[in-house]
Amino acid sequence: MTDKGKRYLFFALGLVSTGLGFVGAVLPIMPTVPFLIVAVWAFSRSSQRFHDWLYNHPTYGPTLRRWDKYRVVPPVAKVWTVVAMAGGLTLTTIFTTIPMWAVVGAAIGMGLVAAYILTRPSYPPPGAEV
Repeated sequence: MTDKGKRYLFFALGLVSTGLGFVGAVLPIMPTVPFLIVAVWAFSRSSQRFHDWLYNHPTYGPTLRRWDKYRVVPPVAKVWTVVAMAGGLTLTTIFTTIPMWAVVGAAIGMGLVAAYILTRPSYPPPGAEV
């Protein structure tokens, strides 16, 4: 694939991720920031203008910058993430006929994601600029 083709691919990924992130801002069951993190990453490889727009966005920019600089996950995001994963797993187990091995696999995967998220810092270091 040519460099131009890669740029188009990353740009398309950035647009789709931004759209999904904005949808997640209004739908309580869908995350926002993870999609925007992917979008900023994709735009950094395809469009400096779109990267700067999202990175400096008045609403989402501070959260993206805290993640980029300090790998911070705010406490409310940690709680919502764990609650959403536990709720999704519970509902899936109750209302579907998915095999138990799949439920256990999903639980292990969600547990690993939860452990990663919960071990990230909740706040930037004291005196850090965002």
